[in-house]
Amino acid sequence: MGKSSAYISATILFLVLVVGFTYWLSTTEEHAGGGEGSHSEQSEEGGDSAGGEAEQIFAQNCASCHGENLGGGAGPALEAVGGKYSKDEILGIIKNGKGGGMPAGLIEGKEAELVATWLSEKK
Repeated sequence: MGKSSAYISATILFLVLVVGFTYWLSTTEEHAGGGEGSHSEQSEEGGDSAGGEAEQIFAQNCASCHGENLGGGAGPALEAVGGKYSKDEILGIIKNGKGGGMPAGLIEGKEAELVATWLSEKK
């Protein structure tokens, strides 16, 4: 029974290491710009470069509250936010926050501009 326990423990340790390494590798590529190459490939395949970049920024910074498909969650749905707010109003919300739930400054500068433009087109 001792050999069996050792085998099970070694297998579990190996799986934990593989999963941890895979996770570390995926986040390292994402933050080091590894995702940019695949992003430009998507752009060349007919995707809008600015829209694709805005979607990626949204996915990394906003989707956890507003949903991956803009359907909402902890934050409101944004599927038709462009019908309610202009680009400048959306940019103001991104920069300054809104109410008690939307924090200010999660994204800034050019990234905030890209996301505001992209969201303003959601009508």
